[in-house]
Amino acid sequence: MKNVTVSGKTIEEAVDAGLDKLEVEKENVNIKVIEEPQKGFLGLIGNRPAIVELTLKPDPCQEALNFLRDTIDKMGVEVSIEKEEVKDGFVFQITGEQIGILIGKRGQTLDSLQYLVNLVANRYANEYIRITLDAEGYRERRKQALEQLAERIRNKVLRMKKEVRLEPMSAQERKVIHTTLQKDGDVKTFSSGEEPNRRIVVAPK
Repeated sequence: MKNVTVSGKTIEEAVDAGLDKLEVEKENVNIKVIEEPQKGFLGLIGNRPAIVELTLKPDPCQEALNFLRDTIDKMGVEVSIEKEEVKDGFVFQITGEQIGILIGKRGQTLDSLQYLVNLVANRYANEYIRITLDAEGYRERRKQALEQLAERIRNKVLRMKKEVRLEPMSAQERKVIHTTLQKDGDVKTFSSGEEPNRRIVVAPK
């Protein structure tokens, strides 16, 4: 049931009745007043109740999930997607035979899908929702690879005593490099350039 039309002596009473039928909170519905309540002759004869229509608002996360499934279907890839709620939002875990197609070079396809999924979700959300896409543990593997890269670059900078510029990365990947190299504080990092060619520079202190 996505919408109901209900009546009551007042608009508030009609809305409450509709919320009970839909079993949701008021912030989850759009309310349309079809007819205002009217009092009849002497307040008794010909009284007319309020009539309202309550329509469920789309669920942002479900809309994003539907969009992702439809997009992947059009790419001709068969996958399973599981939704997981985490501390700072949701993770859509994708598994399947041809998962490499969805990841792309250095995760670029996965990042592009993630960007679009977040656009769809936040079109319907009252507050910002963060959705992360992961494909069979790719995010953790990439994070570990970036941490190892950061350590190698740290050693190179300390040995050569001059700055090193890395290849362009997404904001999410640059954050991993920054965080890893800020732990010991023996080198400094900053970002240079414009998206999508923004990159990290590691320099001696």
